[in-house]
Parts: sequence; structure tokens; C-alpha cells
Amino acid sequence: MRRRRLGHTDIEVSVLAFGAWGIGGRTDGPTSYGDTDDAVSLRALRHALALGITFFDTSNVYGAGHSESLIGRAFSGERSSVVIATKVGWPSYTGPSDFSPAGLTASLDGSLQRLQTDYLDLLQLHNPPFDWLQTRPDILETLRQMVAKGKVRAIGVSVRSPEEAQALVGHPDLTALQANFNMMDTRVARSGLLAGLASHGQSLLARTPLCFGFLSGLIRRDTVFAAGDHRAAWSPEQRARWIEGSEQLAAMVERHGCGPLYESALRFCISVPGIAAVLSGMLTEAEVSQNAHAIDKGPLPDNLVAEILALHDEMSFFISPSPAASADILVKK
Repeated sequence: MRRRRLGHTDIEVSVLAFGAWGIGGRTDGPTSYGDTDDAVSLRALRHALALGITFFDTSNVYGAGHSESLIGRAFSGERSSVVIATKVGWPSYTGPSDFSPAGLTASLDGSLQRLQTDYLDLLQLHNPPFDWLQTRPDILETLRQMVAKGKVRAIGVSVRSPEEAQALVGHPDLTALQANFNMMDTRVARSGLLAGLASHGQSLLARTPLCFGFLSGLIRRDTVFAAGDHRAAWSPEQRARWIEGSEQLAAMVERHGCGPLYESALRFCISVPGIAAVLSGMLTEAEVSQNAHAIDKGPLPDNLVAEILALHDEMSFFISPSPAASADILVKK
């Protein structure tokens, strides 16, 4: 598994990261991927490390902390072998955000306890207020104190949209930004954000590489999402647009001899310069193996990447207002 440096730090991350929202299990409302089996999740986590996946991205709200607890259980004796990133700012999906110094500190301490560690490799603000750098200096000062105390190695931000990320480019305290990027959402590349981050030694963490499963090749027009699955809350029009888009892209990659679709979707995310890691949600050992195999194939051919990017000049994969404009498509996010 290839590794890349995280921003201007000495932290190295696997190019494929384990996105741990799904393993948290069901939370209230349409805010998860539904029920999970902890034994299956733990096997998936350990299998990921065995395949060279060393980067694990989670949040205090994924499964109301359960995702963090599983990562802590899986790697309690192998902390030095893994890079762990989590997020702060939302105590729960259903309540208000809390970016106060006390709230951030309490959230971090809870995460450290669940993760069974005394430090985090990357702590990310989770959808902070748009103008937080200008209006909330206490946030950055609190994060700096966490770094000074040795509780956090690097700071990042998980943003709702590339537009929010633009205001953070070049900030010396921010190592990495996390945003959506996939075959049906290329805004970070087309907006110039990737180039801007690279010029300042910052990294982009590309989440939703399979567009919430719509690029997996498994979602059909007659797919019914289980109770609690956040995708059930999207409009029928948006779901239909993504299904149509996935069919069009599947035909495109097949013409280039680069199928199946999910493999090309993952490879696409490492084909564009400036991305440190691809954060892919994985629930089972089989999914871990499939994703690792896809990434090991390396970038897509340049002509296919160009054709995918050019497709966005002709059509939009979003129904306005787009639910994909938010970071996790979650309640109050």
C-alpha cells in the first residue's frame, strides 16, 4: 500500500484510508448507514491494517462514539502502527454544535478515552462555522494548546464544500482539509483548491470516493435503503440523478477497459495530483480487500481522467439544492 506525507508534517498515511462512519452503526434518524455487527467491523479494521491500510478516519458522532470505541479495541496494542484522525464540534447529530474551548476539550478527552490512546495524529474541526477563523479566535487557540500539550500532532478541518475550504488555504496551523471528491463531484479539482493546497504544503483528504455507494455498482433504480440509512432522506430526484450518472460512468470506464466501476472510482481519486489519501467507507473484510486491490492498481489512464473531468462541462450530477454540498449529509450539518 502506497503512503504519502500528510501536509508539512512527518506523518505518513496510507493512500487508502479506512472511513469509519459506517462501522459506528445506527444512530437516531437518517444519520448513518444502518445496523452493523461489531465482530464483523473489528475483523474489517484488523484486516485493513494487515493489508497496509494504516490511516483511520472517524468522528465522535459516528455511532455516538461507537466507531471510535471499535478503533480503540482493534488497535489498543498497536497504536504506533496506525494513524488516527477524528473530529470535534458536534456533541450529537440532533443537538447544536459546540466549538467552545470547553466543548472542544471535552470532546477530545472523550475521543482519547474511547480510542484508548493519549494522542491523536490528526484532529479535525467538523463543519465549523463558515467564518470561524475571523470571528472565533478561541477555536484556533484551543487547538494550538492541544498541540502544545502533546494531545494532537496535527490540525485539520472537515468542510462542507470547496468554497469553505478556499478560505483556509495557506493557513500555517492547518495541515489537512477534508472534502468530497469523486467521479460525480469534482469541485475540489475544478475550483483550483487542490493546486492551492499543494502550493502551501497542505493536504486534501478525499472523502466519498464512491459517492455514498452510488459508484459502487450495487445501487439500482429499485434499491430500497434500510431504516436509519441517511441516503433514504435524499430526494428521489437526486438519487435518480446519481444512478443515471453511475450508469453513464460505468459505460465510460468499460470502453477504456478499466472496470468495474467501483475500482475505477477509487483509482480516479488517486489520479489527480494533490490528494494525500482516499477515505473510503468499509464495513467488511471483503470490502477492505476489494478497495485495497483497486488502489494497488494505481491511477487511471490520463485520457480517461480527462474524459471524466470533461463530462462535468456538459452536465451536473447535483439536483439543486444539493445534499452533497454538506460534509456528511447529516442532521444539522
